[in-house]
Amino acid sequence: MSQLNPPQAQAVHYTVGPLLVLAGAGSGKTKVITEKIAHLIADRGLAPAKIAAITFTNKAAKEMRERIGKRLRADRTEGLNICTFHSLGLRFLQIEHAAAGLRRGFSIFDSDDSAGLLKELLPKGAKPDAVDALRGLISRAKNDGLSPEQAAERAASPREHEAAEAYAEYQRRLAAFNAVDFDDLIRLPVALLEADAERAAAWRERLRYLLVDEYQDTNLTQYRLLTLLAGPRGAFTCVGDDDQSIYAWRGANPENLDQLGKDYPNLKVIPLEQNYRCTRRILRAANTLIANNPHLHVKKLWSEHAEGEPIRVWECRDAEHEAERVAAEISFLQQTRKFAWSDFAVLFRGNFQSRAIEKALQLLKIPYHLSGGTAYLDRGEVKDLLAWLRVLANPDDDAAFLRAIGAPKRDVGTATLARLAELARHAGLPMSRAAGRIDLLKQLPARAASGLSEFATLVEQLRDHARGSEPAEVCRQTLERSGLLAALRAQCKDESGFQRRRANLDELSSWLEGAKGSGLDGLANQLTLLGHADRGEAGEAVRLMSLHASKGLEFRCVFVVGCEEGVLPHEASMEEGRLDEERRLMYVAITRAREQLVLSHSRQARKWGEVHRLEPSRFLSELPAEDLLRDGEDPALHAEVKQERTRARMGAIAALLGD
Repeated sequence: MSQLNPPQAQAVHYTVGPLLVLAGAGSGKTKVITEKIAHLIADRGLAPAKIAAITFTNKAAKEMRERIGKRLRADRTEGLNICTFHSLGLRFLQIEHAAAGLRRGFSIFDSDDSAGLLKELLPKGAKPDAVDALRGLISRAKNDGLSPEQAAERAASPREHEAAEAYAEYQRRLAAFNAVDFDDLIRLPVALLEADAERAAAWRERLRYLLVDEYQDTNLTQYRLLTLLAGPRGAFTCVGDDDQSIYAWRGANPENLDQLGKDYPNLKVIPLEQNYRCTRRILRAANTLIANNPHLHVKKLWSEHAEGEPIRVWECRDAEHEAERVAAEISFLQQTRKFAWSDFAVLFRGNFQSRAIEKALQLLKIPYHLSGGTAYLDRGEVKDLLAWLRVLANPDDDAAFLRAIGAPKRDVGTATLARLAELARHAGLPMSRAAGRIDLLKQLPARAASGLSEFATLVEQLRDHARGSEPAEVCRQTLERSGLLAALRAQCKDESGFQRRRANLDELSSWLEGAKGSGLDGLANQLTLLGHADRGEAGEAVRLMSLHASKGLEFRCVFVVGCEEGVLPHEASMEEGRLDEERRLMYVAITRAREQLVLSHSRQARKWGEVHRLEPSRFLSELPAEDLLRDGEDPALHAEVKQERTRARMGAIAALLGD
């Protein structure tokens, strides 16, 4: 506690009513949440099981658990709930499944499962973007807390009426599979709590204090879940920053910050304004930029760090020239200033901008990690293994069965599977159970029936083994005995490719090492909840990532490329009147830098074979001129810097030639 500054200490000790902590970038918000959990347990005597700390990613939840583990002994935190909103919703539905119309052991459909189900509702030959559009409309309705009936009542156009009908049919099919999708994990608990005052009161007693991290990223249903669980008492601490609200495009509702004060008139607001990350120049630039946005709660970050170097603004010829300058500067700083490769980040508005950067880094043999490539859980081999685990955990999961039966491939075609689904439906069985019924298999082609029978037998053997085994061991056994590993080896052209993909599967097993309990109860659901941000660290490499992906991270030196009108701010955002969010995105990018910041823009770009003139981003003109060093403003310094970089680059090239 002695390490907290006065506003942090005030936020930790305030427990008599609802609290909003406006935590500026780099102001120690995670420390505040961690210390408040410790205070509630150690000083206020609240049982850990009655506390829920809610984050937005599993990675953030893991970090918080680790910090709490260092702060309090394990026996003092037993039962503590540190989870995502979706994990909390899952726990609620596992307890209240009957009230939600679900059977025990229900499945969670991921995006692919949902897309497959929706595709069946569209006319044959419908394009993939039609599936995405329909899924988007249904997801928006669910995030607004609407049931299919409510969505139909509010439909104002033929397209919305069609979407409401598809939503209703989609929910009927989910119910037939005893399944929910991600949006249901929040929508259904909200519906149950709003409809039953006694159930809401019971849950408020079950969870006596709530802490919500990244509160500015909550959507409408998440906010409703928070207020329903908190009730009139308002025993909660919400930690967020309106200046870092950058996810409106995926449903986040920054107005929730204002709504909190309306729903809880006694809300106390504590701003955390001391920044422990950036130099004063970088903070001044961030403050000056974001002051152009309207604010209900005004805050101004300050730092005890040194002034720091000027923020450099580069004007480049084009994206290739920009990339070359970035790579050369990284090489120079790494050689001459004792920077590690992982001290650098190159940030961009869209992933397409990474191509030129990657090429330039490769030429100088600079190691890099591109965030936002194929996400770990989207890799084919990982999804195949997950499908097997889901079938073991839940025989009713037909979506998992359909993937697992084809991984590895068997003599079972789509026509046979369609016939099996029909037979299973008439018999009142899930497809995985029907695959083991001799009377049903007799009605199928012999080779296909044999393949299905072998699959069903293996599943039962693995399921028997799983009942007394730890989750990680179940994962390893399934990988070996399913034939997935052998099939993967056969697919790979060389040993290095096989080992790389094998490592993905081994990592899945390692994730399960810390899973509580034994057997497969709840295992598949927990795996499904793992998000893209849980892929582990990039290691000793330069980080390339989108501005959105950089939130929550920090680096000694940051390059923000593509600072041009139409890119940052993005053209679509300007057309849709979302300039404030684009400015917040720039604010997030600036405050990722601890010591050095470079903002670059190009004069021209080639598109469709023609050269187009580009204008510098308006955000560059909103920064304090006295803290910027633009190309050509100081000719003597510019010449000295250029000569120094040239010498370093020539040395690097000579070293490469020597190799």
